[in-house]
Amino acid sequence: MEIDEDKIDDAALALFYLTLHDNFGSAWKQIDWSITDRLYEKGYILDPVGKSKSVVLTDEGLAKSEELFKKLFTKSQGS
Repeated sequence: MEIDEDKIDDAALALFYLTLHDNFGSAWKQIDWSITDRLYEKGYILDPVGKSKSVVLTDEGLAKSEELFKKLFTKSQGS
């Protein structure tokens, strides 16, 4: 089975939206490090390396996170 890592990254980024806290785009980083590394390389989060239990989303990452959360996890009007 071939795994589409871009889809995994999209789902992880959407879940960051669910765990946002503070008013600075911080989200809990209880996601596999290989995923956070890829999200960092794509410019969606600041460098995840460190002792902090949160990641900080970039402006682009925050907007994409909200978009993906709504796309993947909200019910459509007809449902």
